[in-house]
Amino acid sequence: MSIQNAIASVAVKDLKTAAKWYENLFGRPADSKPMPEVEEWKFERGGWLQIYQLAERAGSGSFTLAVSNLDEEIRKLRAMGVNTSQQSSGPQAKVVMIADPDGNHIALAEAVDTSMAR
Repeated sequence: MSIQNAIASVAVKDLKTAAKWYENLFGRPADSKPMPEVEEWKFERGGWLQIYQLAERAGSGSFTLAVSNLDEEIRKLRAMGVNTSQQSSGPQAKVVMIADPDGNHIALAEAVDTSMAR
């Protein structure tokens, strides 16, 4: 198997509502809308996040977003009204766990250990 990249996918109840929330989170609209029920964001250092409308699976997903300055991201999240109370840190990473409006779990992680993915 020769894998070139990875796409994280998460189900949402209502694509239009969820897309607005993710646009606010990322500060920009989706990079791609390959199908009527799918929107995707591409990230600077690789990888994609895909949200897709499938109500029966919404809220059961999770993914991690690598960030360079977690404290700055937490300030932005609080300004959006997102609960940032679930924070943890260790010798390798600092993390805040949040949830999208459907209940999908999102970890924002800043690598402390330089050998970790960034």
